[in-house]
Amino acid sequence: KGILVEVNSETDFVARNDLFQGLVKMIAEAALSAGASVDKILAAKAGGITINEAIADTIAKVGENMSLRRAAELSVGKGVIASYVHNAVSDGLGRIGVIVALESTGKNDELKSFGRMVAMHVASANPQAIDAAGLDAAAIEREKAVLSDKAKAQGKPANVIDKIVESGLKTFYKEVCLLDQGFIFDDKKSVAQAVKEAEAKAGAPIKVAGFVRFALGEGIERTAAN
Repeated sequence: KGILVEVNSETDFVARNDLFQGLVKMIAEAALSAGASVDKILAAKAGGITINEAIADTIAKVGENMSLRRAAELSVGKGVIASYVHNAVSDGLGRIGVIVALESTGKNDELKSFGRMVAMHVASANPQAIDAAGLDAAAIEREKAVLSDKAKAQGKPANVIDKIVESGLKTFYKEVCLLDQGFIFDDKKSVAQAVKEAEAKAGAPIKVAGFVRFALGEGIERTAAN
């Protein structure tokens, strides 16, 4: 089982404070038991107080607001949960965090090594889904419409437009689907091909069962400084 949490502070200066980093590690530890619900994590106990109280206490000591924004978890029956933190400021703490779930009965050390490489790939390539089946249907339809409209504007006949859309979707999947993307450690092969090679080393089939990627502050509207 693996958990990923995003805890926000107002400034980078506080993010590098030992008190804040200790708080984040405490929150992550609590989340491993409480699960990915922010409310349940805040209500969880750590050292005799709730996480919510620990956050309030740290705010009082540091003098800057901070909050638990979100959490996500992955688990497998057999296999590994691998992780990678980009731009780490401390062990397990950084600006981009990734966890990857690999289901397999293969050799644990091989799975851990390959899982970390996949997590590093996810941090860099930022896929939207494991494969096309996991993509939002609306996103696929939008891409189809863009490809079709572009072909129509070029005066292509209907039967050609269909082929252009089909080909364009394959390119789209290579851009946004993890297994179709070129592997960052060897872009001559896809992640799916890298999985097959890893299976040979691990001695068993490997299924990428899930991944989560958090980039600090993504989706938060920032106000311009005066």
